[in-house]
Amino acid sequence: MAVNISSVSIEPTLQPDGSTSGNFTLENILGTNHEAVEHPRLKEKDSGDATEPGHGWDEESAVRPAADGFCIECEDQPAQVVCDTCVDNYCEVCFAAQHRKGSRKKHIAKPIPSSAKSRSVQNGVAEDVKKNGEQENDVDMDDSDEELDRISIEASKAPVSTQLLGAQPTIGSKVGEWFIDRSKYIPLRLTYGERKYLRLLDAALQVSEYTDKIDTLGFGLSKPKRIVHQIRELCAILSGLVLAADYKQGQELFTDRDFQSNADFYQTIFELGRRHKIMNPDKMRTTYGKLIYLLQDSQSPDVRDMLSFSCVKPIISVYTVLEEKDALDMLRDDLIMVATQEIYSEGRSKREVQRDIKNKERAIETLASKYQRSGLNQEQVRQCIYSIGDNHAFLRTNRDPCEKMITYLKQYFHPTQAKDNKSRLSHDHAKQYAYVLQSLTLWREILHDMFRLWSLAEQDLLAENVPYRLRDTGQGLNRVQAAPKTFRMMHTILHRAQQSVGTWIGSSAIHMGDHNVPNALMFIDKYSQIYRILLPICNTLSQIPSLTEKPALRSYIEDDFGSIDNCMREILCDFFQHGFDGSGADNFFDAGSCIDGRLTSAWNWCAQLEKKRYFPVFLLTGFVGFDGDW
Repeated sequence: MAVNISSVSIEPTLQPDGSTSGNFTLENILGTNHEAVEHPRLKEKDSGDATEPGHGWDEESAVRPAADGFCIECEDQPAQVVCDTCVDNYCEVCFAAQHRKGSRKKHIAKPIPSSAKSRSVQNGVAEDVKKNGEQENDVDMDDSDEELDRISIEASKAPVSTQLLGAQPTIGSKVGEWFIDRSKYIPLRLTYGERKYLRLLDAALQVSEYTDKIDTLGFGLSKPKRIVHQIRELCAILSGLVLAADYKQGQELFTDRDFQSNADFYQTIFELGRRHKIMNPDKMRTTYGKLIYLLQDSQSPDVRDMLSFSCVKPIISVYTVLEEKDALDMLRDDLIMVATQEIYSEGRSKREVQRDIKNKERAIETLASKYQRSGLNQEQVRQCIYSIGDNHAFLRTNRDPCEKMITYLKQYFHPTQAKDNKSRLSHDHAKQYAYVLQSLTLWREILHDMFRLWSLAEQDLLAENVPYRLRDTGQGLNRVQAAPKTFRMMHTILHRAQQSVGTWIGSSAIHMGDHNVPNALMFIDKYSQIYRILLPICNTLSQIPSLTEKPALRSYIEDDFGSIDNCMREILCDFFQHGFDGSGADNFFDAGSCIDGRLTSAWNWCAQLEKKRYFPVFLLTGFVGFDGDW
């Protein structure tokens, strides 16, 4: 640890010759009496008054016992079980990781009583947040802990088969409470009128220089004043755009020229942007960050006092709309599965597709007429149904490629035996196979609950009492902020994935609120890109057989790869080997086998695709890049 020797000194010791020694100065260190020089921290330690040495914000803290009620291993999750043999408290993930083989596999775990666990967790919440995100303030997590506790308990009690995607009901089966739970996090689809205001918001954010003005060092005005000035400027731009688009509406905004009196309008405009982004992750890629950071700053008590109004309102979801109008029974109606189903055309006749379309339209009209209420017309019921259908479309685009890659892995590779040298993965085949399988399974589980994670991420980002720190993380200045709710949900998803695969290879560390993943926004952005990696690969693999219909292309594939299967196996082998090898970072600590490092390795493989000998095959199937339209 570097010490500023010019600012550290101790009381001098008078020597017989009248000189002084003992001062911790450069002169005494280099002098003849250097043996008498004592570091001030050592003296404090001997006297028992030593303070804990300072350390960097992104370095590991000194070894200390876990807080009461928290896991002895990870130290940031509430303890859920106690091992009779080890006599230690663990969370479920760490217990499974530490007791998966050897003599520890025979250890028996007992659940910790919920009353004792809740008391200890409440006492240790503040310390947990400081370790995770280096925050000095306590975090109020009461509004999400009960929900997340319920999720964890249900996940641990349910059989493995129902914890995965099989829990989604199929046509003809009872839907139960599945749609009730999902609809709480499904945003309501925007109407035509709302889309007009969305375009105005996007235009205003495009020209705004909010982050350039706020996330800088050494600026003239204080930060709260800069924030207020930028927020008012954006609101003024929005008002001007509304006036140009709708003169009557704009006149109402300019009547008294008071931002506070128009707070509802600005809250609605900002909520539209957030709702649209959740439903369409590939939209607002440059403006959503500005929006969420602006709303994050507006939640500061100082800024809110200066603004005199709040810019944030809850996201309108399907559940809130139906609950307000007492129409939640629609989500328990078995017909909702038909009304929201995804209709596929691959491998099906036109007659079958047309039949499913008619059944779906008939189911939508039946539900719309059955569940219309006072204040809830048929068009609003249809909007709720279409919003759930949008969620299914999201799952098909983002989650299903993970399922397809798992299918390819099991089809072309044996879990323990390599079929031939070409199909052999890196190091031990069985270990690499398990590592790839569990990574794809984890990604699938994350994307299955992506809307829930996004909701929790916004709660963490917009929390009033969880401040952020502007720090250089090695990738520029970033807002480093704790994300306790998102972290807790990720921990539950990780445990669910570990239970499904049965074993776990590599690290189970989740980066959140550190220099790897500074805040919840970076976490959401990271995992919303998974489909950009897997979907082009799946499309290429699915179109390779059709290439052989042309004799010239068939000759090329057979000459270079031997057969269609060999071509597909080589692509998959290279991806499973080099897309999951811990590469892609500047050092082994930022990549490797941790939860986020797996995705870093996959992105690194994408950057190397042009150098692969099978790259022409990608081009022949219409591949344009990992950031294009497919």
